[in-house]
Amino acid sequence: MISSLPIKHRLLIGALSGIVAVMLLIPSEQASASRTTETSELEVGKRYSIDIPLVEEKIAAEQLATLPHEDNSLEWVTVDVKKGDILSTIFRKAKLDQAAMQEVLELGKPVKTLTRIFPGEQIEFGLDNQGKLQEIRYPINNLKTLRVQRTADGKFAAQELLKEVETRTEVVSGVVNGSFWNAGLESGLTEAQMLTLANNIFSYDIDFGLDIKAGDSFSVIFETRYADGQFVGNGNILAAQFKNEGQVYQAVRHKDGAYYKPDGKGTKQAFLRAPVAFQYVSSNFNPRRLHPVLKKVKPHNGVDYVAAVGTPIMAAGDGKVIASTRNAVNGNYVFIKHKNNIVTKYLHLSKRDVKQGENVKQGQVIGRLGATGRVTGAHLHYEFVVGGVHRNPRTVKLPQVDALSTSERIAFVNQAKQLIAQMQNHERITVAAAE
Repeated sequence: MISSLPIKHRLLIGALSGIVAVMLLIPSEQASASRTTETSELEVGKRYSIDIPLVEEKIAAEQLATLPHEDNSLEWVTVDVKKGDILSTIFRKAKLDQAAMQEVLELGKPVKTLTRIFPGEQIEFGLDNQGKLQEIRYPINNLKTLRVQRTADGKFAAQELLKEVETRTEVVSGVVNGSFWNAGLESGLTEAQMLTLANNIFSYDIDFGLDIKAGDSFSVIFETRYADGQFVGNGNILAAQFKNEGQVYQAVRHKDGAYYKPDGKGTKQAFLRAPVAFQYVSSNFNPRRLHPVLKKVKPHNGVDYVAAVGTPIMAAGDGKVIASTRNAVNGNYVFIKHKNNIVTKYLHLSKRDVKQGENVKQGQVIGRLGATGRVTGAHLHYEFVVGGVHRNPRTVKLPQVDALSTSERIAFVNQAKQLIAQMQNHERITVAAAE
């Protein structure tokens, strides 16, 4: 029928047909598949529209390659713990609901520290752009932080983050003018360090309540610890020296944690010099003392240490309790027998904590200070008897124990020489400056 048409019409139809044929050979823009579309989801023969033109999608892909794999852009809210605050209060201040808190607490023991918060502390909350809790950070101390973080599965997990600690050493020296306590604080020692010196390192050689005199001097080398360049606390005392009334006492810490003299002999002795933390001595050892109650000369065969009623009384050394009873003169008393035919006696106790026949260790509490028996006030009367002869507990030479073995001693002595020399150099400068 086309052949019956005029020649002009036939030519126009032919041209249009050619154009249509060419257009059919060109792929439709709508036939392109998205790079994020899985082919398994496509239905054969169906066309899919593309939201982003191919050229724009290529630009977006290049931009994604420069972004980090994980988005850490959280909004952080810091809450200061006030007096009376509990964890639920802190969550409310952070504008978080109780459901979020319960999710965290369900972790149990790893987050138990969050239930024991104190005024002055801070808790940090990391929230996403929808205000949903993603992370909690709670500094437990200067070195340790609790981190609670939401994981990929949407649940929380807890871990402790530890700062890397740098250990340094410091030397301090001082001269006693009034009291050791004041001199120690002025030199830079802490209260804990001074107690370690008095109650542990030099407790067998020096009575810090009675023996310290003006002009005495001391030096101490100890560890200091830093994290992120900030001081976080002191470590162990490595070595110490104390000059008391011209006598020099030195101690160096061994890797076993105990202190020894520079030659490897133990600083620890078989007996404590004083078996109680006393306030003062009311009566010293005196064979010719006038008795305060009987008003006649009667030997005072021990030392009377005054302290508060109930103060713990310790066994001066290892031994066996040979008496734990009471009478009108001694009140409650305990006698302990030790090696080398030594007996220690503890009188006027308010309470006895051991029984006859028991074995006791040095430092073990055997009773409490009191005012029982023939006394004028609360105190501990302490006696030290060697071979049946009373000796002055404050001056008697005490046997030593715990020397290093020969194999350990060589390395220890070399280390001790270096530490002692360092302390002595520092002390010479300090003493010269004081003078």
